[in-house]
Amino acid sequence: MQNRPASAEQRNGSLKITGVILDYGQVLAYSATREDFGRMAKIFNVSFEVFRTLWETTRDTYDRGDLTPQEYWLKLAAQSNTSLDRGQIERLRKIEIEIWAHLDPGMLNWVSQLRAAGVKTGLLSNMPTDLVSYLRANCDWMENFDFKTFSSDVKLIKPDPAIYKHTLRGLGISAQEALFVDDREVNIRADRALGIHGIEYRSIAQLKDELEALGFPVLPVDVETSSPLSEAASLAKRPAQGIKLQL
Repeated sequence: MQNRPASAEQRNGSLKITGVILDYGQVLAYSATREDFGRMAKIFNVSFEVFRTLWETTRDTYDRGDLTPQEYWLKLAAQSNTSLDRGQIERLRKIEIEIWAHLDPGMLNWVSQLRAAGVKTGLLSNMPTDLVSYLRANCDWMENFDFKTFSSDVKLIKPDPAIYKHTLRGLGISAQEALFVDDREVNIRADRALGIHGIEYRSIAQLKDELEALGFPVLPVDVETSSPLSEAASLAKRPAQGIKLQL
């Protein structure tokens, strides 16, 4: 027996959400930390601030799949007047996967709730090939998404309208039926321009409040704060000093 699809409707009946699309970095996965990025900065022999600038100004071509991992890291090396050997490049590739592997159990649980309620689920992320390959090979929770869009697969990156339209087509829903959750304001502005309902993500509690205001019936629960774990143990699961970065 199939679940009856859940939806959110305003009193005037103008809002009906049948599909939820989620970003990955800093939504499903916790933010990478200053310490995490410090590990990469050390290989380049530059400060965290210098490395962060390099990262932010070079990600678009890498996330879009224009560069191979080796080409990308060598590009950063050239821009920082650093030389990298093959071993260092492999280490950087490994670290990048590790720092984005801290998943939020509350958000993953919400995806399961959405599927159980009959809501279509989509994953839409600007993501390089290394991380995409890792997730596909190691993460069973990916099966909870009806459709997955990764920038390096489709050679498009948010906030390009085409990547949102690609995801809508994959889910088989209209813009007006979709809700998109992303941590970056520029990406939310772009989706709203297409008629998609958008929530800029900051925390599970904030997301829950905004969903309630929309009248959406499937609300997330922060698994950590609702569990019997001690406060110290719960906090230990979260990366400290998270920084806002593009992914």
